[in-house]
Amino acid sequence: MSSAHSAVPTAGSVPSPTSPVSSSPALAAPTITELLDFVRRTARNEALIASLPLDPEGRTWIRLDGPGGSEAWLIGWPPGTGTGWHDHADSIGAFTTAAGALKEHSLAVRLPTDGWKTLELTDGVDRSRELAAGQGRAFGQNHVHEVLNESEDVHAVSVHAYYPPLPRIRRFSRTGAVLRLEQTESPEDWQ
Repeated sequence: MSSAHSAVPTAGSVPSPTSPVSSSPALAAPTITELLDFVRRTARNEALIASLPLDPEGRTWIRLDGPGGSEAWLIGWPPGTGTGWHDHADSIGAFTTAAGALKEHSLAVRLPTDGWKTLELTDGVDRSRELAAGQGRAFGQNHVHEVLNESEDVHAVSVHAYYPPLPRIRRFSRTGAVLRLEQTESPEDWQ
């Protein structure tokens, strides 16, 4: 979440989407399907989506209460912004576009979790998908992707959920077929 800025309200200051699963730690961990259901349902909450302050320069966000103790976010994407290549380490996740459109580039390959700095990717591992409002996807652990708002003039808004709450994010650079681990961030880096 490091590329966001501006005054961002807390989840307590905006309407919270209703969730059939309490965020009590005694509950079972949510499944990928439950995370995807949550982000889809939340993306339809027009009052919540409208409450997100949009900045013309950088991404903005509001932390939400996800199902079963998951970490969830409502994120605003100005035109031309993106995440860069990254993964969510040991967390599973899901996201849905609530307004505008996003593009996801991903790799259909399981990367080693640790102990490497540079990998050469084989042909055929690249995937790309357009996610218009109402469309989303779920993913497993160590899913490497980048998410972009390629519009020149329209903000996008999306809802994301991860379980367990993000223990770390690995950031990568990519030149052709070479993927390089650049940085590993922990939650303290996002405060």
